[in-house]
Amino acid sequence: MQLLIRLCLLTTLALTLLSGSVVCADKVDSERKRPNVILIMVDDLGYGDLSCYGSRKIRTPVLDTMASEGVRLTDFYAGCTVCTPSRMALLTGSYPVRVGWRGGVVGYGIKPTNGLAPEALTMAEVFQSAGYATALIGKWHLGDDPTMLPMQQGFESTYYITQSNNQTQKLYRGDKLLQNPFDNRLLTEQFTTEAIRFIRAKQRQPFFLYLPLTAPHFPAQAHPEWRGKSSLGAYGDVVEELDHRLGQIFQTLRDSQLDQQTLVVFLSDNGPEPGQRRWAQSKPYRGLKWSSLEGGNRVPCIARWPGVIPPGRVVADLTAAIDWLPTLTRAAGIDLATSSQNRPKIDGVDVWQTLLGTPQQPHPRQHLLFWDGWGTPQAIRSGEWKLYLDRIPEIKGSDAGPVLIHLPQDPEEKNNQSAQHPQRVQTLKQLAQKQLDEIQANGMPLGGPPSRPAKPRQAAWLTP
Repeated sequence: MQLLIRLCLLTTLALTLLSGSVVCADKVDSERKRPNVILIMVDDLGYGDLSCYGSRKIRTPVLDTMASEGVRLTDFYAGCTVCTPSRMALLTGSYPVRVGWRGGVVGYGIKPTNGLAPEALTMAEVFQSAGYATALIGKWHLGDDPTMLPMQQGFESTYYITQSNNQTQKLYRGDKLLQNPFDNRLLTEQFTTEAIRFIRAKQRQPFFLYLPLTAPHFPAQAHPEWRGKSSLGAYGDVVEELDHRLGQIFQTLRDSQLDQQTLVVFLSDNGPEPGQRRWAQSKPYRGLKWSSLEGGNRVPCIARWPGVIPPGRVVADLTAAIDWLPTLTRAAGIDLATSSQNRPKIDGVDVWQTLLGTPQQPHPRQHLLFWDGWGTPQAIRSGEWKLYLDRIPEIKGSDAGPVLIHLPQDPEEKNNQSAQHPQRVQTLKQLAQKQLDEIQANGMPLGGPPSRPAKPRQAAWLTP
């Protein structure tokens, strides 16, 4: 009898230990599956500047492979048509006007002492509060004041320039000046080297790496080892080097056994710079940086997470940079609602199920607002239709009233269909006005000292 009791006790103890080991294993497995996130934003790259988006003059085998192994978005829009507000939108998930932007970029239309307010919630702060190591490596452009630098916005590790590569010559780590002047030709290599160093250092904990590269922003100056390698001058050389450097990051993930555990997103901040129109391409769309035409902010966007995002998918649903905050936090299992309490409203929507291709799940983004680079609200897209609410010099007839475009049939935006669809015009006007009124009522000012804010023009065809 005592032997039987002893056997029962041993069995109970064994089961208890086994149960505990299963719980621990589940916890470890959960941590293992918690994705690292690398968010790569390049500067002024056009919709048609990658091979996988139609370029025949620039070779981008790494990004082409990334697209074949993940999902390529064809109807994706940057946060705005110029640098600063586009970055505001990406990091906060809000339309840039909601967080104080009224036109221009830091250093050109916005004083360097002004920028994204510390009160705004950034993606880095959300990931940091969830236990992620966070890093900003590249171009900041959200304010030069010490209260608005990346170290105050949730980034633990920083290696950056404060403005565009044509506006500053200073490279920093934290608050320490490293180079003055930096060599513009070497920036992509330097940022990549720093990103690889961060990945290797943080491979034992989940990390969020924001990598806003300066390439191919003007002046496009080829790395000495890449000069003359493309058929499209220095601009092509810079893009092809950029592609190669991203390949080094992917190789680091493989070497560190992090490839299956890392979600990587690639996008551009806006369309091509007007001074680079000779080389950069947005075909089949018209428009450049600063413009609300499709070429101004419809940009390449690719996402890859092996074993999670199905490979080789092409998604034509309407998506935007403001959607990445709710989408990436969903992918990482982070409760964004708790983090965003008492912060500016998030205008982005969670498109994670769309990326996964989940059947029977409706795509959540139905419409999107557009501003030009000087802060004028100019258009709204709903489904396949885009309504211009302002006079647009490049669009015939926009000086007489709203212009309605059916994008799939008219990518160059030349055929006004407002006369054929008056009710659609009216519905979209009302929808745009309602959203703009709500944003104005629930926005916040720019960070930094009080300054005379820019006053964007009122859209010509909206009610004042």
